[in-house]
Amino acid sequence: MTAALALGDDALVLSHRLGEWAGHAPVLEEEVALANIALDLLGQARTLLSLAGDEDELAYLREERAFRNLQLVEQPNGDFAHTIARQLYFSTYQRLLYGQLAAREGEFAALAAKAVKEVAYHQDHAEQWTLRLGDGTAESRERMQRACDALWRFTGEMFQPVEGLDVDRESLRSAWLESVTAVIKRATLDVPDTADSGAWSAGAGRQGLHTEAFGRMLAEMQHLHRSHPGASW
Repeated sequence: MTAALALGDDALVLSHRLGEWAGHAPVLEEEVALANIALDLLGQARTLLSLAGDEDELAYLREERAFRNLQLVEQPNGDFAHTIARQLYFSTYQRLLYGQLAAREGEFAALAAKAVKEVAYHQDHAEQWTLRLGDGTAESRERMQRACDALWRFTGEMFQPVEGLDVDRESLRSAWLESVTAVIKRATLDVPDTADSGAWSAGAGRQGLHTEAFGRMLAEMQHLHRSHPGASW
């Protein structure tokens, strides 16, 4: 199923990216916070991928072009501000998306009703750090602004149609823009003025086209499973 695969891949890939912070977060509290968010996303990924097939085969045996995740979630962590901007954009989208899915009848309703509570925390975590960095020191503000600007071009893909995903994309997009804009302004940052869709945007992950960094991430993520096929642990 296209929708289950797309949403499952989003959660799986972002979970792995956040897991890369283990041992590298700026403070010990963030080691725990980012790890917990990663585990929440991994749980969502397992449920969604199981709707599309065998979760382990889908995670570890597909080639790069078979993944349907957004290009936003595969972007490298960069510095901490970059990770927070990615989290702000995606968690706001995911909370609004799951809110719509939970209110509808369908196979995603139960998952969405549970996951929306987790994602509300993810969004709050990202918002609090955006405010802290944006309205902090001159350096933290500059880094947060640079991160918001750099990732904005990947946000338009979130609102493209996905087969099997019954949501109101226009209301989703407007609610996302209102929420994210409010946080950016409260953080004394400038809302990016570059395009999030059109000729200057990025995003074809839903069609299996990914950025160069994704191939390297996937090789690392799949290495152990592919090195010992069929092994029991």
